[in-house]
Amino acid sequence: MPMFQPLKRDGLIGFEGGGDGQVLDLDTAVKDGVLGGVNGGGGVDEKLDLKTMVKELDLQDIPSVFICPISLEPMQDPVTLCTGQTYERSNIHKWFNLGHLTCPTTMQELWDDTVTPNKTLHHLIYTWFSQKYVLMKKRSEDVQGRAIEVLGTLKKAKGQARVHALSELKQIVVAHLMARKTVVEEGGVSVISSLLGPFTSHAVGSEVVAILVSLDLDSDSKSGLMQPAKVSLIVDMLNDGSNETKINCARLIKGLVEEKGFRAELVSSHSLLVGLMRLVKDKRHRNGVSPALGLLKPISVHKQVRSLMVSIGAVPQLVDILPSLDPECLESALFILDALSSDMEGRVAVKDSANTIPYTVRVLMRVSENCTNYALSILWSVCKLAPEECSPRAVEVGLAAKLLLVIQSGCDAALKQRSAELLKLCSLHYSDTMFISKCKLTRTIQ
Repeated sequence: MPMFQPLKRDGLIGFEGGGDGQVLDLDTAVKDGVLGGVNGGGGVDEKLDLKTMVKELDLQDIPSVFICPISLEPMQDPVTLCTGQTYERSNIHKWFNLGHLTCPTTMQELWDDTVTPNKTLHHLIYTWFSQKYVLMKKRSEDVQGRAIEVLGTLKKAKGQARVHALSELKQIVVAHLMARKTVVEEGGVSVISSLLGPFTSHAVGSEVVAILVSLDLDSDSKSGLMQPAKVSLIVDMLNDGSNETKINCARLIKGLVEEKGFRAELVSSHSLLVGLMRLVKDKRHRNGVSPALGLLKPISVHKQVRSLMVSIGAVPQLVDILPSLDPECLESALFILDALSSDMEGRVAVKDSANTIPYTVRVLMRVSENCTNYALSILWSVCKLAPEECSPRAVEVGLAAKLLLVIQSGCDAALKQRSAELLKLCSLHYSDTMFISKCKLTRTIQ
């Protein structure tokens, strides 16, 4: 049986059968930071739970020798086979229970299925994680303390000092989860929210919104932010702020919209909708499209909002960007257009948009079932509204063939039924022979 010897690999200490490795000295390895730059070889609290540390640290730069080749997760109970390869105990037992009598890494047949606890490697793993964990806890405590200090400063700071304090707090909460929890637990949300008002400068407001959108706000906090004066300021910054501020404003309002006590009149604002559509159309900053559509989607269920959207020309703008959207944004845009089509004024606007029919036909059976569903609903609305004008146009760009694909697919039964009805509506404007040719069924019939 080969002796286990340490092997240097990628600048780390490894374990494999054979090799010319040197004898591993644990104290030297930890003190000198051989295993990932741990500073100092100080004592470790043996009461720390390795499983907890691995879960809470969630590190990306874990030394490869600590990783189980089977699960690709850090080992917590490493055992070594007769081949010299080391695995997590539970994983190698699962391998054996599947009937394998080989080493998973080398595929060598095992002459001995005994597994030996690798105490040396376990100690290294425990030491490395525990020192990282203690360091993380210390940093968290420092960050939490600083967050509390800054909150205290905000209660009395004025002018530029307030802006600086908010800027520092923003950096802290964006970077540290524990700081976000501390701000909430220390009543920081009410302190920060109180800075929003009719006379708040955009310099202060933009920092406040950036902080609030990073926090886990409860119902009471959201209710406080629903005051008309606060919403009005947020909408102003959505129109006039930096791109980052606009995105944060859209996300913050979306969080308010999702609250149970939300009132539709808060978002029935011409200024809000104009600002969101600017974000949607901004070709220089495409990262604003998703937050803008993400807010337009839930508020488009309100009739007064839909009416305003039609009045500002949102329909052709949404239609024209459809080809450039990623699947998630495309689904949101189609949902919004479908919602707008539920009212007569919106339906007319959708019909009158030159690209509605070709763009929505193109979406059918190409992205997702939800996209197909919304696109089909939009096409049904416009073809039902003006069958003699819209049905032939839709068929000419391939609608009939697409509808047959939907009918023959594994889609929802209601979707198939709607497709069949739309196909029948379109066929009324053609002779049987002509319609068959439009469906591209000639080869099949022959």
